[in-house]
Amino acid sequence: MRSRIFITGLISCLVIQSSFAAEGLQSAETKNVISDYAKTKYPLVFVHGMFGFNRLGSAEFGLDYWYQVLPDLAKNGATAYATQVSPLESTEVRGEQLLQQVEEVVAITGKNKVNLIGHSHGGPTARYVAGVRPDLVSSVTSVAGVNFGSPVADLVQNLPLLNTALAAAVDALVSPIISYAQLRSNLPSDFKASIHSLSAQGAAEFNAKFPLGLPTKACQDGPANANGIAFYSWSGASVLTNPLDPIDYGLTLTSILSGKNNDGLVPACSSHLGTVIRDDYVWNHLDEVNQVLGLRNLFAQDPVAVFRQHANRLKGQNL
Repeated sequence: MRSRIFITGLISCLVIQSSFAAEGLQSAETKNVISDYAKTKYPLVFVHGMFGFNRLGSAEFGLDYWYQVLPDLAKNGATAYATQVSPLESTEVRGEQLLQQVEEVVAITGKNKVNLIGHSHGGPTARYVAGVRPDLVSSVTSVAGVNFGSPVADLVQNLPLLNTALAAAVDALVSPIISYAQLRSNLPSDFKASIHSLSAQGAAEFNAKFPLGLPTKACQDGPANANGIAFYSWSGASVLTNPLDPIDYGLTLTSILSGKNNDGLVPACSSHLGTVIRDDYVWNHLDEVNQVLGLRNLFAQDPVAVFRQHANRLKGQNL
């Protein structure tokens, strides 16, 4: 147990990112429901990004990717699940993994659709499911989704040293440790495929097959509804938001490569999908999911509250 707790803490630093844990799905439960403010018609299903997880470690000593978000939603009446897909894989592989878990949620809840919410690579992953099984999806919300690629992924893909030696090391070491720490060891890993999916080229190839919700002009909103599915997005546009958060310093470096108005990894315009709620929150790429451990700018918006408000927005749309 001590070794697993140690690995949990170690990986939370390496990868930059009360409920029960099950293989594939994590569902928040509470005996203290205080309102129905976030009680949507369809379940909320969360999808993590690259190097992501639903929880590292056990329920007692673990670190949730969506830090404090699911318990807060449950307290306010929501039915919410965090999914578990490969930390490093192509959008299509991750999308098939997500689809299986969406089908599980539909079976568990008796609802015929879900509201998908994806962060970073989780945005395109959610869009994949909306593309291949629109009958199962009520809405897609992209939080700093890499919908048009990331310049950081372009750099990694175009430098042989990063896309060969680094890929081998990550696939052999980092990804298995993440899988072990989140109590699941059977997830495939393909760093090169992941980087390609997040590059401008890979995003363009994916978007040609799955265009739902995308804006037709750069930096604009996309259609609010497409094929019976509502689309939303938001993102941050700050980097060094809390000097106590060591990850902020790494994001400060990557932000140099990440284009205008970025969160350290994703340009604001690349995050646009459907109705854009905001693309300038005072958050970096991890603040958007309330990581690490809720450290953020003292005057920034509370990410947990933003997710709660969005659930209420979906509720108001009878979603």
